[in-house]
Amino acid sequence: MRSTLLRMLAALMCVLSVCAEVAPVADFDLQKMTGKWYLVGFATNAQWFVNHKAGMKMGTAVVTPTDVGDMDLAYANLNADGTCWRMTHLAKKSETPGRFTFHSKLWNNDNDMRIVDVVYDDYALVHTIKTKEGVSEVLNKLYSRGPEVSEVLQQKFTQLSLQTGILADNIAILPRNGECTEY
Repeated sequence: MRSTLLRMLAALMCVLSVCAEVAPVADFDLQKMTGKWYLVGFATNAQWFVNHKAGMKMGTAVVTPTDVGDMDLAYANLNADGTCWRMTHLAKKSETPGRFTFHSKLWNNDNDMRIVDVVYDDYALVHTIKTKEGVSEVLNKLYSRGPEVSEVLQQKFTQLSLQTGILADNIAILPRNGECTEY
C-alpha cells in the first residue's frame, strides 16, 4: 500500500511539473483537423480508466470547426450489445492556436485540451488536463485517420504519455471495434 501511494505521489508530482510545459503544435490549422478520426490510443492515471481499461475498445471522433474557430467534437463508441455510446463537446478556442477549453457536463470537469503533434492526413496527439473539484488529471489520446497505427506512432504516443506523468501500465492502444453508423 505504501509503495503504491509513493508511486502515485511521484506520478502526481511529475504531472504537476510538466502540465504547464506541454504546448500545442506550431502553426495549428483547425480546418485540416476536420473529419473522422479513430481513437486508437488512450492514456491516463485516472482511477476510472485503471478500473475499465481492459474493456475499452477503439471508437471514433468527428471534428467539425465552427464559424468562430471553436471545435465541435462528436465521439461514438459501439457497445457490445450493438448500441452506441455518444458524447459531444464544444471546445472553445483560446488565444493559443491548437489549445481549446471545454466543460464536460457528463463528467462535471473542466478540460484544457492541446493538439501537441499532428499530421493532418495521418494522426494527432492530444494532451488534455482535466480538472474537477481542484484535482487535475492528465489524459492523452492518439487519433488516427485509419484504425491501424504504426509501431513508430505507438512509441511516439507512449513517449508523450510517460513524459506527462502517466504510468506505463496506464497507456493503452485500443483494440479494433465495430463502428456506429451515424453521428
